[in-house]
Amino acid sequence: MNLTLFDLDLTLLPLDSDHAFGGFMIQLGWADGADFQRRNDRFYADYQAGTLDIHAYVDFATASWRRRPQAEFAAVQARFMAEVIGPAIRPAARALVERHRAAGDRLAIVTATNEGVTLPIARAFGVDTLIAIDLERGPDGQPTGRIAGTPSFREGKVERIDAWLAAEGLRRADFERITVYSDSMNDLPMFEIATEPVATNPSPALAAHAAARGWRVLNLFDQDNDK
Repeated sequence: MNLTLFDLDLTLLPLDSDHAFGGFMIQLGWADGADFQRRNDRFYADYQAGTLDIHAYVDFATASWRRRPQAEFAAVQARFMAEVIGPAIRPAARALVERHRAAGDRLAIVTATNEGVTLPIARAFGVDTLIAIDLERGPDGQPTGRIAGTPSFREGKVERIDAWLAAEGLRRADFERITVYSDSMNDLPMFEIATEPVATNPSPALAAHAAARGWRVLNLFDQDNDK
């Protein structure tokens, strides 16, 4: 029995869905353009630098839509998928997921982007298990801007993976192979549980780390240069 864990943004997707959704909020007029873009870019830079305050970011990222009626938000999710995410999903990414599915692996997408953005994306890849930032919801079912439970971010990804497996009556030790695909140094804790770590479209820092550790590098969107 084998387990394959995929990061999402800049791994299976050639963009960051959280950052892109912020841009979509500006396009819709749901967020103030100049100020929101500046703050969105600053949080994204913090993520790349490994200094992101995930709680502050989720509060910011959901503020523009969390009080909207659920039907209205669902319509926006559909537009975002049709206009931004759908065209960005590359055949190479679909083929990678399908190769592991055909091998009989247990699959999960494990992302630090919130469930409101990523659930339709996981469905588009046909992956049933999504481990994402769970949003706390009030009595009316609307997000509060806070995170429910452990954030699936850095070390929290491993904690959430273990909790998911335990709910299925499994442990990491039950798998002969654990393959992890990610682009980011933020996912070093998840890489450390892998028997087959694959630095995928890696950031410069992760590329250097992968070279030092002898990890496989996959340039998913530039197949001619795969190593």
